Amino acid sequence: MITPVYPPKPVHGDRIAVLSPSSGLPGLLPLPYERGLERLRNTFGLEPVEYPTTRKMGSSARERADDLHAAFADPTIRAVVASIGGDDQITVLPLLDRELIRANPKPFFGYSDNTNFLAYLWNAGIVGYHGATVMCEFGRPGTMDPLTAESVRAALFTSGPYELRPAERFREVDLPWDDPEGFAREPRTEPGAGWTWVRPDRVVEGRSWGGNLEILSWLLMADREISRDLSEYDGRVLFLETSEDMPRADDVYWILRGMGERGLLGRFPALLMGRPKAWSFDRPLAPADRARYVRDQREAVRRAVDRYAPDTMVVFDVDLGHTDPQVVVPYGGTVRVDGPARRITVTY
Repeated sequence: MITPVYPPKPVHGDRIAVLSPSSGLPGLLPLPYERGLERLRNTFGLEPVEYPTTRKMGSSARERADDLHAAFADPTIRAVVASIGGDDQITVLPLLDRELIRANPKPFFGYSDNTNFLAYLWNAGIVGYHGATVMCEFGRPGTMDPLTAESVRAALFTSGPYELRPAERFREVDLPWDDPEGFAREPRTEPGAGWTWVRPDRVVEGRSWGGNLEILSWLLMADREISRDLSEYDGRVLFLETSEDMPRADDVYWILRGMGERGLLGRFPALLMGRPKAWSFDRPLAPADRARYVRDQREAVRRAVDRYAPDTMVVFDVDLGHTDPQVVVPYGGTVRVDGPARRITVTY
């Protein structure tokens, strides 16, 4: 196992690549994309650089791989940020030049389908950053959430420990990305209830691994970017989250059961479980149904962990992944989970 190293960070004024390794949604929904580019320039002081497939729907896997290669090989590009997720990035992985990317390490930001490339970077020995896509976090309606902005700024520009904290309020209901009037409004939020701890009787510190649960299940099925030497995951901090596809509690349990039967789940002494996305345009659940969805998913996770990793410490409702606000988690970076103190610290 190659221990992942932190790539050099950008500074204000640097050029950063904005890529679409999964889906070219910026070409269909320019409103949040343009808002995200504006914030990258004016709020974070970076110069976004687009590539041939950034706004192109239906790009081939080869075209998207070429854009990744071009961005990593360009010495004037200091970081890479995904525009959005999708569902096809797994087809890009076999086309990538691992030696080229390993020789030109750069911070990569993305989540959801970008779990594919983050796992790839883990195996290339490069720390990635789970979070902060252009269309979602940078392009958020209204203002950028302060908790998100603080975490993103720390992950982009600084090195060292950063303590996560629970969101006081969070957003569940999305606003249409094609409605300029609605997009200008501040999203409606609701009170957060903090984190829920299970077996918080120890301190665990280790390199992180995980990402979106649905994408990890695809990588497991394809036998891609998952080490066959499971000892490489011993002592790591697992972090997981689910998407706006809102997988059923049974599906969540079955994926975790598969990880358990493979002998993988029990390798991790700590699990950070992201706040579940419990509303989508396809499933606009009422508040009571959203609460039930969250409860059912939590019970499914507990059932799998109690069966296959009964000593693992679990923290539920961490603000990572498909949630707003969102904190960035270093993928392959150091995470410290202090159960007795109820504190989570990541190293950017």
